Amino acid sequence: MAKNTICLWYDKDAEDAARFYAETFPDSAVGALIRAPGNYPEGKQGDVLVVEFTVAGVACIGLNGGPAIKHNEAFSFQISTEDQEETDRYWNAIVNNGGRENDCGWCKDKWGVSWQITPRVLMEALAVGGDEAKRAFDAMMTMRKIDVAAIEAARRG
Repeated sequence: MAKNTICLWYDKDAEDAARFYAETFPDSAVGALIRAPGNYPEGKQGDVLVVEFTVAGVACIGLNGGPAIKHNEAFSFQISTEDQEETDRYWNAIVNNGGRENDCGWCKDKWGVSWQITPRVLMEALAVGGDEAKRAFDAMMTMRKIDVAAIEAARRG
């Protein structure tokens, strides 16, 4: 296990979520499944309690802790994309697998985890600053999934 690991709380589907992430994003994998050594409030001995996994190279564990704690936008994965095809692929994988769209390139997967599917061109435009950044920002504010061509057009003015 990595020295610093993100722990994500799931009701009971940490393994399903980890497998979905591993199938969807490069440099992602499912590692060890740790089973409960005894009964606990939301499960029984032998149930999968913890799943070790990576998402785009980031070490994570999924904890099946029950329904008491829900994900929110205070935490999200930001996935940088190179073009519209890659943006569409990740966005559609999340949204079409029980997830939902949100504004400005954000979406949620069916487990409630927030994702920012962010084309590189958008971050580059924002980093430039000035009028170019403002035009790209204003264009982004009207979008759900980011439209790369529209961001590029906004950058050019």
